[in-house]
Amino acid sequence: MRLLSVIVPCYNEEENIADFYNEVLKNEAYFKGHDVDFEFIYVNDGSKDKTVEKVKELAAKDERVHLINFSRNFGKEPAMYAGLEKSKGDYVAIMDCDLQDPPALLPQMYEAIVNEGYDSVATRRVDRKGEPPIRSFFARMFYRLINKVSKTEIVDGARDYRLMTRQFVNAILSMKEYNRFSKGIFGWVGFKNKWIEFENIERMKGETKWSFWKLFVYALDGIVAFSTVPLAFASLIGVLFCVLAFFFIIFTIVRKSLYGDPTSGWPSLVCIILLVSGVQLFCIGIVGQYLSKTYLEVKKRPLYIVKEEI
Repeated sequence: MRLLSVIVPCYNEEENIADFYNEVLKNEAYFKGHDVDFEFIYVNDGSKDKTVEKVKELAAKDERVHLINFSRNFGKEPAMYAGLEKSKGDYVAIMDCDLQDPPALLPQMYEAIVNEGYDSVATRRVDRKGEPPIRSFFARMFYRLINKVSKTEIVDGARDYRLMTRQFVNAILSMKEYNRFSKGIFGWVGFKNKWIEFENIERMKGETKWSFWKLFVYALDGIVAFSTVPLAFASLIGVLFCVLAFFFIIFTIVRKSLYGDPTSGWPSLVCIILLVSGVQLFCIGIVGQYLSKTYLEVKKRPLYIVKEEI
């Protein structure tokens, strides 16, 4: 019998643990008919509620339920990586616990891998119903921007919800970088991929853990991880301002020589200094982002620390 590993990153999801488990098991008859069994890998990312207790209750009833309990909150990316490392399945699915990733799609995704020869079947939302308009706007702008500056295709509305073959999972695990952006990593490794679209589903219970600021930082990580264009942009701005400064110097010298105009105008000079200083700090900030990521990589700290494993 083949095995399907379902990886479930969790952070303060006590209300959704059992509901998610029950929804996935609605597909059990289909997978049993195809000689496939489940294993559930719940990865608790430092939850402050009763998430761990709820998972342990499930594990006591079903030996297919496993728990990886982090020592603190490390983030969703390390949680997904930990689940991939611990998974033993011939096929591996990553799903959110809040049921925004519909488990009913699993049979269709499995069919695409087994019968159509795909290595990975991913999902994307075709709308952003229920999201604040300003958040949806910036999300769309992010996908447009990153696809212009990066050679790795990152699909608008892409979810982390996908079903993968073991070969695909092993390719992901071979990328041991500390600063992880899985949406880019999934695209970078290649293989044959299929996209399934669905309408946005609002979370069943609880509140989202992704604030606007967290999403902004995550987007910034994605751009830095999969493009060096910002560094080239900073260099281009530096060259541009050098050229402008050279022409202004020539202009000032010529005007003084021909017309004897005094080089006055300290308010405009102050404005120019402030503008150039701001641009310099902006470019230094871009370089600083890449330097900080390099700093974190070379320290070789573990992605996560496990406190308890069941």
